[in-house]
Amino acid sequence: MTLLNDYFILTNEPAKKLYHDYAAKMPIADYHCHLEAQDIYENKNYANLTRIWLNDGLYGDHYKWRLERANGVAEELITGDGDEYEKFLAYAKTMEKAIGSPLFEWSNLELKRYFGIDKMLSVKNAPEIWQMANEKLQTEAFRPRNLIKDSNVKVVVTTDDPVSDLKWHKLLREEEVTNGFQVLPGMRPDDLLRINQGNYGEYVDKLSQVTGIEITDFDSLMEAVAQRFEYFTSVGCKNSDHGLNTFTFKKLSHSEIDAIIQKAKISVRDLTVDEVNGYQTAVIEALMKLNQQYNWVMQFHVNVIRDVNGPMFKKLGANTGFDSMGTQANIAGEMMKLYSDAADQGIIPKTIFYSTNPNDWMQLATGMQNFQEAGVTQKLQLGCAWWFNDTKKGMEDQLNIMAQQSLLANFVGMLTDSRSFLSYTRHEYFRRVLCNVIGEWVVNGQLPEDYEYLGKIVEDISYNNAIKYFGF
Repeated sequence: MTLLNDYFILTNEPAKKLYHDYAAKMPIADYHCHLEAQDIYENKNYANLTRIWLNDGLYGDHYKWRLERANGVAEELITGDGDEYEKFLAYAKTMEKAIGSPLFEWSNLELKRYFGIDKMLSVKNAPEIWQMANEKLQTEAFRPRNLIKDSNVKVVVTTDDPVSDLKWHKLLREEEVTNGFQVLPGMRPDDLLRINQGNYGEYVDKLSQVTGIEITDFDSLMEAVAQRFEYFTSVGCKNSDHGLNTFTFKKLSHSEIDAIIQKAKISVRDLTVDEVNGYQTAVIEALMKLNQQYNWVMQFHVNVIRDVNGPMFKKLGANTGFDSMGTQANIAGEMMKLYSDAADQGIIPKTIFYSTNPNDWMQLATGMQNFQEAGVTQKLQLGCAWWFNDTKKGMEDQLNIMAQQSLLANFVGMLTDSRSFLSYTRHEYFRRVLCNVIGEWVVNGQLPEDYEYLGKIVEDISYNNAIKYFGF
């Protein structure tokens, strides 16, 4: 049997029809990724497969890096300055052992879809794959903009700090008609929330410089943030995204928050746990109000243990493959406290909840149902299987929970959460899983074999729902 043939993952006839007749043709709205707008604007060809696929300095795919380390690959052939063909060989050798991993399927699928290479990624096939791929990478079709366009992507939403000038987004906006897709900013104010990190005072000063507002207390802080919301909106922003590794709901008085800000601007070392929690709760609620005011979608990515390997974090920095699933058992409950308090204030925005820990999914899914709003379709959503759950099994579990506890037909579907221009095949992968799940329900007699009805649901989850929900 051919590797990744037309019917891979599709184990029943309804699934095959739903995928090939409905899902496959739909465009992509990539509403959360880590591409750089500057790279899209400059539109340069990548020198070789290693640069676009594995690493370009410390910018690359840490999913792949983690597996390579498990295979004993030297760091110089992962994030270091080793020979780039040797880096590719090391990854090919790792993939030979990666059966059952989504990376085995994703990597081979990317070779097939983008480069027309049907050979399995292996040490034996590596020389031929390297040559074929590198030749194509130098062509016009493999510039970033054409990779996006040829992948049928209509919207790309990047991840941007509130202090960003969004220069590259503004330049790209002038070329939307020519490009055939939008590149929109997505606000990620994590440094604003991380009051217990050493650079908080420096970050507040930077925000003050960008806005021209002297930040001395909570009101002036949020005045500056509100100004950035207005600016981001003017450049097309439709959503914010928040990484809450941990969260504990804690209400403090306005004057207490003011004192905490003054204290943290001098030194974060003396902050108490209650002060950190109180500050974060106050800021998140203020951000919820702003998201609601500007009709943005607020995304929460929660329950992560980051930078676990201290020596490697010191050597390479964050986002280099040393994070793991979070274990805060009550985090979903703390989020529900937050939303209960926000309901009292009438400040709940459209929201998507993600967690690396699947133990949180049922509590988040059932909790969000308490705050759905008449007149707003699926105001709160359980986000797609995220990060370590970004697997066939993880996707199936998330789809079943969303279906059982809310309305799957309203789900906004998949995102790449990626730094690679070759990651759009993850949408194909997700759509195959989606169609297979629905197809199994048809086979089991749980759904009618009505393709006009089910095909519309598949098309909506694949693309239409995200366009409507975010307002792209």
